[in-house]
Amino acid sequence: MKRTVGLGIQSFDKLRESNYFYIDKTHFIKEWWESGDDVTLSIRPRRFGKTLNMSMIN
Repeated sequence: MKRTVGLGIQSFDKLRESNYFYIDKTHFIKEWWESGDDVTLSIRPRRFGKTLNMSMIN
């Protein structure tokens, strides 16, 4: 089955269940978690995966 990019999907669970192609950002999450910052400001362009990253952490 051909995998497609799940544009607009913001739920990691739905992304995995539907077998969509995605970029694994667990290394980014590990770096963020280990930084120990009290507050994180995630400034990225529109549709860059901010909400999806938060869904992965959840």
